[in-house]
Amino acid sequence: MTKKTIVIAIGGNSLIENPKDNSVAAQFEAARKTAAHIVKLAEDGHRIIIAHGNGPQVGFILRRSEFSRKILHTVPLDSCVADTQGAIGYNLQMAIFNEAKKLGIITSAATIVTQVEVDPQDPSFTAPSKPIGSFMKKEDAEYNQKTNGWHIMEDAGRGYRRVVPSPKPLKIIEIDLIKMLSDNGAIVIAAGGGGIPVVKTDEGFLKGKEAVIDKDFAAALMAKELKADLFVISTAVEKVCINFGKEGEEQLDKITCKEAEEYCEQGHFAPGSMLPKIKAIIDFVSFTGNEGIVTDPEHLYEAVHGSGGTQILP
Repeated sequence: MTKKTIVIAIGGNSLIENPKDNSVAAQFEAARKTAAHIVKLAEDGHRIIIAHGNGPQVGFILRRSEFSRKILHTVPLDSCVADTQGAIGYNLQMAIFNEAKKLGIITSAATIVTQVEVDPQDPSFTAPSKPIGSFMKKEDAEYNQKTNGWHIMEDAGRGYRRVVPSPKPLKIIEIDLIKMLSDNGAIVIAAGGGGIPVVKTDEGFLKGKEAVIDKDFAAALMAKELKADLFVISTAVEKVCINFGKEGEEQLDKITCKEAEEYCEQGHFAPGSMLPKIKAIIDFVSFTGNEGIVTDPEHLYEAVHGSGGTQILP
């Protein structure tokens, strides 16, 4: 079997199997299940780089910050992303170690607190639109707007939410370190939550920005910079569907980039769900000429070996 460099993006929501039990222990168990499939790929000799989402986890940090705002400082959004990179990375590292031990193999995992450069002139900074955190009452929304400078959006009668910029990722700052660790046999966990958004000053220094980067687009960028052989997005469904939830629903086994683009234009994929995943895969496949896959954790191993998931080809 040809040994491949594989970038796998797993969703933050996939680390919470039961919305009624979002404890750290429950999140670790979800990470363990995903890690079991990933370790099997490492056992085959593939080089694995993992990116992960963090939407719910950042929301938890922000919620705690809201409750303690009278006694503690608020946590900047870039620091929230950094915090979740460490916490989720720790869960994944431990899960990978334990699952590798069960298989009797030796492997190591390392989490890289990853900064991702964005353009300070990205249009999203003047028109924030990405909802994050929990719903708020009007008085809480007004307080945060006035005191913390938050942009607030009313959400379909359900309450008020903070909205933040979601700029396009331009460069993975730690990419050379990620490559070095991967080349030396480590399973690398990087660009968690899309990476910590940073901009370069006129003097060339880095500065954090209050924003969130789409995890799938950042993972696609990392896969391109690493010249990965395969880019996999692990999500809640085994295969991508067209006409999802409607009459004529159809699972897709194998499609080309052109077909995927046509399905996007026809509106088959929800903007806040499958659409960014498909666009990220298209970006990677069209740039590298290599394959992309969308599947769920349970079918990850089989999909990499051609018998599961939705394959997206050049």
